[in-house]
Amino acid sequence: MIPRRFFWLFDLLILCCAFAAAYWLVPSLGAFLQAGTRSTLLSDLLDVPSHWNGQMPPLSESLWILLVMALTALVVMGLSGSHGSLVKTSLTRIIVINVVAILTGLSMITLCMFAFKSPGWSRLLIFIFTVLSGVGLVTYRLLLRKYFMARRDAGYYHKNVLLIGLPSSIEWMVRYFKENIPPIDYRPFGYLCLYPDQLYQSNNGNGNGEGNGATPDLALLGNVGELGSLLIHQPIHEVITIHPVSGGEWIQQVIQDCDYFSMPLRIIPEALLLKERKSLKMLYHLDPLHLPAVVMMPPHNLDSEALFFKRLLDIAISAILLVLLAPLLALIAAAIKLTTPSLPIFYRWRVVGRNGVEFTGYKFTTMNPDADRVKVDLAQFNEMSGPVFKMKDDPRVTSLGKFLRKYSLNELPQLWSVLKGDMSLVGPRPAFRHELQRYEFWHKRKLSIQPGITCLWQVNGRNRISNFDDWVALDLEYIDNWSLWLDMKILLRTARTVIAGSGW
Repeated sequence: MIPRRFFWLFDLLILCCAFAAAYWLVPSLGAFLQAGTRSTLLSDLLDVPSHWNGQMPPLSESLWILLVMALTALVVMGLSGSHGSLVKTSLTRIIVINVVAILTGLSMITLCMFAFKSPGWSRLLIFIFTVLSGVGLVTYRLLLRKYFMARRDAGYYHKNVLLIGLPSSIEWMVRYFKENIPPIDYRPFGYLCLYPDQLYQSNNGNGNGEGNGATPDLALLGNVGELGSLLIHQPIHEVITIHPVSGGEWIQQVIQDCDYFSMPLRIIPEALLLKERKSLKMLYHLDPLHLPAVVMMPPHNLDSEALFFKRLLDIAISAILLVLLAPLLALIAAAIKLTTPSLPIFYRWRVVGRNGVEFTGYKFTTMNPDADRVKVDLAQFNEMSGPVFKMKDDPRVTSLGKFLRKYSLNELPQLWSVLKGDMSLVGPRPAFRHELQRYEFWHKRKLSIQPGITCLWQVNGRNRISNFDDWVALDLEYIDNWSLWLDMKILLRTARTVIAGSGW
C-alpha cells in the first residue's frame, strides 16, 4: 500500500502534469475556439479573444494558478481522508472527494482572479487545467485501487499470524478471526503451546488435533521455546500472544525472539478476552484487528515510508537496467550457448528469502552440469568456514563462467527477481534451504529482511572473508544501521567493485 506522504507527492505530480499539459494545449484550443469561427457561447464563456495570435504569457506569470489549485485541493483531500487506504474506500467516495477538491480549488482560483484582476485569457487555461486535474486524480486512484484489490484478492497482502497461549485462549482467537477478520487480510497460521503437557496431550489426541489441549481448526507447531527457529523457517508475519492471568514467565523470551528477528508482536491480557463486561468498553486506536493488545513493532516495518521508497527505487533501477542491458544480456546468453551448447542459459536456484519464504531466482549458468554432484568431492577444498561453499579455482566453473563471475555478470538476471519483488537491490544474500538447516540461531537473523543482490559483504572484500560468522556480522550490521543513504552508498561501491572485476 502507499504511505500517506507519498499520496501527497503523487497528487502534486498529477496536478503539475495537468498544468503543463493545459499550458501546452491552450494555443491550439484557443485558435479552435476563436470568436466568430466556432461556438460563440463557449468562446464568450471562456473569454477567448476574437483576434488572439496564440502567444502565451511567460510560464512564471501563470504558476500562481497551479499553486492555488495544489494547496487547496491537497488540503481538502487530506482533510476528507482521500490519502487513506484505497482498498477500503468506495468508488463513489473516491470520485466525489476528488471532484469536490478540484472544484474547491477552482473556486479559490476564481476568487484570486477577481481580487488581483487577472487577464481574461487565463480562463481557458484554468478550464483545461481543472478538467485535466479532475480526470487525472480520479483515474490514477481508480487504477491503483483496482490494482491493489486484485493483489489483495490474490493474497499478496495477507498476513500469517502465529498464536501463542493456552488452549482456551487459542480457541477464542480462532473463532474471533473466523467471525470478524477477512482471511485475505489476516490468517491464523498455527499456534504454539505454553507447556510441555499441552504438547503431549495434543500429540495423543484422536489424530484430528482434537485431543485434550488441542485446537481442532489450527495446526500445533510446537511449544513456545521453538519460536525463534519458527520465525525464520515459516512464513510468519506477526505473532499474537495471549498472556494468561498467572504463569506467564515465558513472555520475556517471546519478546526477545520477536525483537531479534524484527517480528511485530501483540500481547493480549487473557482477562480482557474471556470475561464479559457490563459497562466498560474497549477502545481501539487505529488497530485493524480491534484487539486489546500492547503492540510492539520493529522500527523498519513493511508499512514504513522508507521501505516504500526503497521498493520504488528497486522497481525503477531494475527496470531501467534490464532495458539498458538487454543487448548485453542477449550477448551473454548467446555466448553461453556457443561455448557450452549442452548447458541451459539460466541457472534456477531455489532459495530462502525473508521469514523463510522460498522463491526461484535466476543467474547465468557458469558451472558444468554435474556441479552439485562434484561439490561433495570438493568439500575438503572449501575456503569458507560454515554452511556455505566457496572455492577460488573451482574446477566446476566453465571458462566463460570465470569471466562472468569476475565481473559479476552472472548476477544480472537477478534484476528480474528485484523487479518481481522477491529480492531487493541491497540486502543480505538469500540462503539455500540446506544451508539454512546448518545456520546457528544468531545467523538466521540475516533473513529477517528482504534479501538483495549486493550488501556490505560484497563491497567489503567478499573474496577476502573466509569466516561465515564475519559474513553474517556484516549482514547484521547492515540490518541494524539500515537507511536509504546506506543503500545508495552500497550501490555506488558495488558499481566500483564490478568495474574493478574483483569477483570470482
